[in-house]
Amino acid sequence: MCGRFVSTTTPQDLVGLLGVTSWTPVETLAPSWNVAPTDPVWSVLERVDRDTGELTRRLRPLRWGLVPSWAKDPGGGARLINARAETVHEKPSFRSAFAKRRCVLPADGYYEWVQVPAEGGRKAYKQPYYLHPRASGPLLMAGLYEFWRDRSVPEDDPAAWLATATVITTDATDAAGRVHDRMPLTIAAGDLDAWLDPEHTDPAGLRQLLHTPAGDELAVRPVATTVNSVRNNGAALLDAVPDPLDRGDPPPG
Repeated sequence: MCGRFVSTTTPQDLVGLLGVTSWTPVETLAPSWNVAPTDPVWSVLERVDRDTGELTRRLRPLRWGLVPSWAKDPGGGARLINARAETVHEKPSFRSAFAKRRCVLPADGYYEWVQVPAEGGRKAYKQPYYLHPRASGPLLMAGLYEFWRDRSVPEDDPAAWLATATVITTDATDAAGRVHDRMPLTIAAGDLDAWLDPEHTDPAGLRQLLHTPAGDELAVRPVATTVNSVRNNGAALLDAVPDPLDRGDPPPG
């Protein structure tokens, strides 16, 4: 799965890197080295402009944790932070969004955890690892987004609408697989247009755009357990620490 990630690329840089044509500068998010479920996250998506009728590529914040449009309340969104690639096209919570509302969630990298067994009088604990692209530029995590309406509020009131997102995951490979059995899928830069295009609705064609990062694309390093608490933030969370599971094997990255 992907349960925490890092997002520090500025919106201005994302606009230039991803060909965004619509972004409101008043919409801004602080850099975060510990993005957690229900946090607002940057997304890039394409929608038809109501005023001009033109398809625009937008940079906008979404709440992480998808709430299906048919949900009675938004409370379950924190549980739907990930969608499995194997079933995303058929699960009721995701199939409509997969066909019509796809996005990418840019990330510097993400965290996964490994259980460290009790040893030498020390209790068992979860060791975090940071996984990130070896190359420069953000990881374009494949995502879906959805709109949920609060019917207790008038439809024309902005407060009536909640926009949420989920990250699509798959079986992990190579270096990532040493840390966790699942990992985020990504969208290659050359496939971004096709992935975001709301007119592209063929499930088989869309699934072919989902990219599993190869082992040599991601670097992996152990980091301090301070990241385990969502209350902690800051660049120091990415500092490498000795790997408690290293028994002489080559380091994962």
